[in-house]
Amino acid sequence: MSHEETRSAGDLRNTGLSLKHDRTWDYELDRIVEAVEERDAEKVGLQFPEGLKRSAPGVADDLRKLLPDDTRVMISGQPCYGACDLDTYMMRRTDVFVHFGHSPMKESEKIIYVPLFSNVDVEPIMEQAVEELDEEDVGLVTTAQHMNLFGEMKAWLGDRGYEVHTRKGDDRLTHEGQVLGCNYASADIDADQVLYVGGGKFHPLGLAMEHPEKKVVIADPVNNSVSVADTEKFLKQRYATVHKAMSAEKWGVIFCTKIGQGRWDQANEIVENNDNAYLITMDEVTPDRLRNFDMDAFVNTGCPRITTDDGPQFHKPMVTPGEYEIAVGNKPLEDLSFDTFHGTW
Repeated sequence: MSHEETRSAGDLRNTGLSLKHDRTWDYELDRIVEAVEERDAEKVGLQFPEGLKRSAPGVADDLRKLLPDDTRVMISGQPCYGACDLDTYMMRRTDVFVHFGHSPMKESEKIIYVPLFSNVDVEPIMEQAVEELDEEDVGLVTTAQHMNLFGEMKAWLGDRGYEVHTRKGDDRLTHEGQVLGCNYASADIDADQVLYVGGGKFHPLGLAMEHPEKKVVIADPVNNSVSVADTEKFLKQRYATVHKAMSAEKWGVIFCTKIGQGRWDQANEIVENNDNAYLITMDEVTPDRLRNFDMDAFVNTGCPRITTDDGPQFHKPMVTPGEYEIAVGNKPLEDLSFDTFHGTW
């Protein structure tokens, strides 16, 4: 592979920590060129996650050197946080659409998914992480960026006497052992502890929330850190938000129009059962966009991470559909749980 086919870039996720390793990504340009030739494509669309948009011009330059002179290469400027976050406008107007940084969530002949596997060695951090494991039975999960090493991770644990439990989650997930920021079905295994190998705190936190009976050990090879997921601080934040929302009279119910994030039935059910609830549709849900609406609280039926990651930035309480049921008195406070997506689109 030539040096022009790989480029160094930062982490795909905002971990809140400084990176300890540089990363080099394989953009699979040969595969893209082959698709262009097969389809006699005139227009190629490229979509990058937020952390890799800085690499977009360089990748476009590399592609243009390999493609016919009359091939137009376009870069999506739309926000992108996952495989559910496709630029459908660009997709409809290009002959080849390339989505970088995530594994396929929906099979399509039109879309080329380039997952961008990490080059970071995971064994040193796993060596540290096993000291936190309490027994021989352990579940193993990781993110799309480390899926290329999942078999090696599993074998490494097995060689050290661990009984490794893995499964493929529901149809929203591509690989065995894969977790998303909105789906942790792969951790539904017969073990009381789970080893999460990957960057960031959000994925293992969600995993620990959805499976509170399990100890979740975090082995972060990018930031070279080992920890155990602690849900207490997160729960306190969510309880406080739900408490504020209990006094709300006017509710804004947000339906996200992004192709993989819409929960139309859930949004409509809330509005139909509450005369003081109003359905608001939008593609990108941001604090600024909601500030002009005269609502006491909002329910987000789109990506769960908007609520949990960005929640404190909104001027009024932002709750999940499950938290809404608690806030209006339909369910007890003890039912508070992590909001996740299951199934497909």
